[in-house]
Amino acid sequence: MFDTALTVQDMVFLAKGAGITLLVTAIAVVLGTCLGIIFGIFRFQVGPWWAAPLTFVLDVSRSIPLLIQLVLANAFMGMVLKLKMSGFTVACGVLTLYTAAYCAEIVRGAVGAVPFTTRRAARSLGLSWWQDMAYIVMPLATRVALPSWIGLALGVMKDSALVYIVQVTELLKSTQILITRLQEPLLLLMICGAFYFVISFPIARFGGYLEKRWSND
Repeated sequence: MFDTALTVQDMVFLAKGAGITLLVTAIAVVLGTCLGIIFGIFRFQVGPWWAAPLTFVLDVSRSIPLLIQLVLANAFMGMVLKLKMSGFTVACGVLTLYTAAYCAEIVRGAVGAVPFTTRRAARSLGLSWWQDMAYIVMPLATRVALPSWIGLALGVMKDSALVYIVQVTELLKSTQILITRLQEPLLLLMICGAFYFVISFPIARFGGYLEKRWSND
């Protein structure tokens, strides 16, 4: 007969960890996407030479493992700048820059995919640069960028499991704490995976729905 020491309070503890995972992900994805759009358009507009400093910073963020970035950022804030910053704030900041670095490449590629003739036709009709970007480029680029952006958002959610290193008790850390106490790793990891699936699946399906709907327009 199946027996477990897992209680309702333990499930609530895991649910709170899942809530922290969602919150960190939401902050990082929203802010990172906004920055990524700005960085991506800037890199596309000014060209590789003028955007070289920004490109270097984004390349560093993409190249260094996220775990190392979290450790270094936490140490830099506390030991060098002497700022009493919570692990949650550090985690959100690092994940935001990490998301922005990848989102910038997605946006740059999506904007570049809009035919130049389409943009030239829009400008010939008297549209300003802002109107061209708002009414022509961004709607078309969004269709190109959406699948990659959905993948990025889901990836950031799973990468948020690494924020335990800066003392943030998210879903995986909560699971590890219960594993240490209850000594039931298989069951707890299955429950943890179920939580991640419940969070991820609706996002993936909604992205697929939008992609399919827009492809038929």
